[in-house]
Amino acid sequence: MIDSASWAERLGGDTFLAQTCFQAHKVIRSNGNAQPSLLAWDDLNEIVAAHRLEPPRMRLSRAGQVVPAPAYSVLRTNRRGVSWHQPQPAEFHARLAEGASLVIDAIDQIHPPVREAAVGLERFFRTPVQVNAYASWTAEEGFGTHWDDHDVVVLQLEGSKRWKIYGPTRQAPAWRDVEAPEAPAGDPLADIVLMPGDLLYLPRGWWHAVSADQGTASLHLTFGLATQTGSEFLGWLCDDLRASVTVRADVPRFGTPELRADYLAAVRKDVLAALDEPAVLDRWEASLDVTHPGRPRLSLPHLTAVPAEPGITVQATVPCARIDQDDQAVTFAGAGNGWTFALPVAPVLRLLADGPPATLADLAAESGLTVVQVAEVVSALVAGQAVAVLGGSS
Repeated sequence: MIDSASWAERLGGDTFLAQTCFQAHKVIRSNGNAQPSLLAWDDLNEIVAAHRLEPPRMRLSRAGQVVPAPAYSVLRTNRRGVSWHQPQPAEFHARLAEGASLVIDAIDQIHPPVREAAVGLERFFRTPVQVNAYASWTAEEGFGTHWDDHDVVVLQLEGSKRWKIYGPTRQAPAWRDVEAPEAPAGDPLADIVLMPGDLLYLPRGWWHAVSADQGTASLHLTFGLATQTGSEFLGWLCDDLRASVTVRADVPRFGTPELRADYLAAVRKDVLAALDEPAVLDRWEASLDVTHPGRPRLSLPHLTAVPAEPGITVQATVPCARIDQDDQAVTFAGAGNGWTFALPVAPVLRLLADGPPATLADLAAESGLTVVQVAEVVSALVAGQAVAVLGGSS
């Protein structure tokens, strides 16, 4: 399993976050060291066969254009009128052999090993992560030279992939922007080939072209990091300022020039006061953590409470949960909810926040609480979508 500690070790930990993140690309070679296998060809075959992955969730892309679904699939309709595109292996293979690349978006939602790796990266970067799978067989660039509006961490799984990296042509381009960046000119600033186990970090806005030109089938994962820009910060600040009656009040659109000027002065005062607060960025970052939706999971068959069975295994579903403690109580916050418990519960909460699955018996042993007490704590967190039961019921 690739957890947050594994990601931190490979990427460079705090040094990476301080010196490389958002600033420059970085290649981390595996140097032949065995890496966890998150997704193999057999896994990919099974995923395509077992799931109705409608375009654009699963698609073929060639020369920057999406290949029409009828070119590799047949539209099926069941007796209830539900239709879907069923891939036809022969045509699917033919399009890939002709130069198309296969893409499956959000594969972390349907393949547990990739999901666990994504959660680990979410803990490291403290932002939501989506993982896409890419498979290519030819030297043709499936997407042309392009840029992404979010940072990515690329993990090469099978075969090799050539990456031509051109760097940015517009500082911090965004999906919602006032203008588009110009295409790069000249030679790439880096021309690299990723081998199995290699990692590549690429900041948003950096142009790149990718091809499987080494004569082998290539399979890689791209971990896309949700951006947290000044726009997101100011959006949060606007919501936070709703505590001000000035901000909540109607804009005096029909008032006198003097009234409108007074209104602007009052708004300016409130905004500047909010920005002058020393801890305003800390509060915003805390809100990102506690509102991170996590990865909700059902806990069937338990509908209202988790039974006090020692073998039941549970795991937090909120990778960025925050725990605050004072002399009186301890608070666990995540998925937009918060819970306050007595101080003896703190060890249970910290074990859950660390991420690995644990049995109720293990949590009880580590905390000094009884299994019954642990089950009560877990039941509250399950009801708030912060924890899920993974198994172990008798």
